[in-house]
Amino acid sequence: MVSLRGKIHACWKVWLMLVAFIFVSGSSSPGRTEKPVLHGRHWVAITGKPLAATAGAMIFQKGGNAVDAACAMLGATCTMWDVLSWGGETQALIYNPLTKKVIAINALGVAPTGATPEFFKEKGMEYPPEYGPLAAVTPGTPGGLMTMLAEFGTMSLKEVLVPSMQMAEGYPAEEEFTRRVERSKDRIKQWPYSKKILLPHLGEEHEAAHPGEIFRQPDLLETLKMLVEAEEKALAEGKSRKEAIYAAYNRFYRGDIAEEYVRSCQEQGGLITREDLDKWQVYLEEPVMTSYKGIEVYKLTSWVQGPVLLQMLNMLENIDLKKMGYNSVNYIHTLYQVMNLAFADRDFYYGDPYFPPEEPIRGLLSKEYAKERLKQINWNLNNPDVKPGDPYPFEGKKNPYLYLLKEWSNVGKKDPSKMSEAEMEAFEQSFMSGTTSIQAADKQGWVVSVTPSGGWIPACIAGKTGMGMSQRMQSFVLDESINPFNVVAPGKRPRATLTPSLALKDGQPFLSFSIQGGDTQDQNCLQFFLCMAEFGMNVQEACEAANIVSFQMMSSFGEHVAVPGRLTLHERVPEKVRELLASMGYDIRVSKYTSGPMNAIFFDRKHGTFWGGSSNSGEDYGIAW
Repeated sequence: MVSLRGKIHACWKVWLMLVAFIFVSGSSSPGRTEKPVLHGRHWVAITGKPLAATAGAMIFQKGGNAVDAACAMLGATCTMWDVLSWGGETQALIYNPLTKKVIAINALGVAPTGATPEFFKEKGMEYPPEYGPLAAVTPGTPGGLMTMLAEFGTMSLKEVLVPSMQMAEGYPAEEEFTRRVERSKDRIKQWPYSKKILLPHLGEEHEAAHPGEIFRQPDLLETLKMLVEAEEKALAEGKSRKEAIYAAYNRFYRGDIAEEYVRSCQEQGGLITREDLDKWQVYLEEPVMTSYKGIEVYKLTSWVQGPVLLQMLNMLENIDLKKMGYNSVNYIHTLYQVMNLAFADRDFYYGDPYFPPEEPIRGLLSKEYAKERLKQINWNLNNPDVKPGDPYPFEGKKNPYLYLLKEWSNVGKKDPSKMSEAEMEAFEQSFMSGTTSIQAADKQGWVVSVTPSGGWIPACIAGKTGMGMSQRMQSFVLDESINPFNVVAPGKRPRATLTPSLALKDGQPFLSFSIQGGDTQDQNCLQFFLCMAEFGMNVQEACEAANIVSFQMMSSFGEHVAVPGRLTLHERVPEKVRELLASMGYDIRVSKYTSGPMNAIFFDRKHGTFWGGSSNSGEDYGIAW
């Protein structure tokens, strides 16, 4: 019997003869990197802002473990508004060296009371809004941080929040933050508490803080102090470290902080209630995993897009990518087509696993299902109308949604030929909109990968809490024909894009990595992983590698549209490769940067050291020792 790999290669034989000479010139490595590798023996701390990485280093230097340091970096990035705020959401993977297991942290907020399809449709909306109080799900980051710290950290909440509190008292504003606020000031002025905090020069020509100016957040500082007060009171009463942290948790979600959060949300037109906050909880979960040539790759399950990386690896494991050559025509075409298949499944089948209907995740991650999906690829041309597959038979069930799949399509959602350059630029910016990521590891073996988000500029601040509310409601749909698993409902989590990653080899940590970049996150996580696993790049080379970007999947933001055939290539991809791809039906664009900032740690088992990497495309920064 001819193997699937053999059939695929047979189909390519003629095509390969025509294009075998076309590879990225030189080595598969990108050559000299713009940033150096971070080498560490004791610990590594990497995140989206230099000051926030310093916060992690401060905690490590005080004897904290990687979870303590990750919590400090999370608090600092929220305080600096690094495309997120304290009212957003947190999702993480943690490797516990004591149990040798990977734990998933689900701290994504839920839709509030009254958030139904009918509610939004009556307001003339096709999707929940992108901004403002009605875009808010319940805050998840405070609960996620405190749960991680209580369960897996070693320090007190007070110790971990010291950097955040110092920054809330006042820190020198960074240029990117001030630009972002200034660009969004008209929308920010709609919300009284946001205007008060984010526009310190209201009425002047430049109303945001200036670069280098001390930016102060007294309301946020007071909220953080209230959390510490709750912890200290519990400790004084003889409670344990863990119990005291949960006392602070309860004050946030059930006490006076919750009262102010809800009051101000409703005052500004939002739906969140006290009961919504009281019922919400953080889940400690079993992550999903697949093996790729002996490497175990772990992701969060279907409440984010993480399983698409595993689906893509399951398909690509059947193909000799190394023989194709890094960024050859065939390599790029193969990645694009495999992405199309996996993301079509994401767009239709992913949703909150705590809400019915049950997602067919076992079928989606089946190796046999991956082989079946590969049969649908046109190896010579791009297919602009890739549909979701049928994973149900691969878990012994019948698909109840075949009637919806008959009409499902991404074609016609956005026609690039009818879009102006300005429209396309705005669409791409929304599609790739970033958050931040956090990577931390220590010599005791703890590893943490976090992709937090929500409450980005322009954010509606929740009263005197000083915390920007999440805008994640926009990731829901209102019509089951688009995705029956992700229809908005009170108490339900929207299917988010956020996607930390951990990989183990021989039962030990191999890679910790995640990236900002909206719907492109797992596209870039895939390519980063392949650069290391298939093409022998080091971690910094892989972080700076010449990725491709596909827009042939439904955006999780705004209008929820796709641009079939749209392909952005790195400027290092040769002109001849671009021309051949265009002849295969691709709408080609070229860019200097084709990835949001990737942050990663490689575990060098031979020497017992860490290698840290951080992309050259943003402000992300790391420190190692």
